[in-house]
Amino acid sequence: MFGFLEGHEPPSDPLRMNEIVLAYLGDCVYELYVRNLSVEEGPPRTRELSRISAKHSKAAYQAGALKQILPELTEDEEAVVRRAKNKKITSKPKNADPMDYKMATAFEALIGYLYLTGRQERMEAMIRQALEPEKEKRDE
Repeated sequence: MFGFLEGHEPPSDPLRMNEIVLAYLGDCVYELYVRNLSVEEGPPRTRELSRISAKHSKAAYQAGALKQILPELTEDEEAVVRRAKNKKITSKPKNADPMDYKMATAFEALIGYLYLTGRQERMEAMIRQALEPEKEKRDE
């Protein structure tokens, strides 16, 4: 689903990148993935698609997603999550518990890290796993 633009190479060492930059990129990739799934599986009404996308982008949802995949992380992935989670919050999160906000940032940083390291299959598997409980609810 994703790849680097032709002529653009990933950074030489994404593991050492600033956590906030990883989270910024991860947020973009995750949201695009969620929106793609919403279009594939969701109703065609724009309002409903936006509601589904917003729900999956909330800090509490992403914090829960990270908790779900934590046991399966490699050492490098754990290091990215730990760094991002421990990063000092410089602004008060809107409509989010500060701990959920930190966990959501860590989840987004992980997605950004996987994207930059070219581990697309792993990244997509983690996103699918994070969304799985939601898919099961839709299927009931």
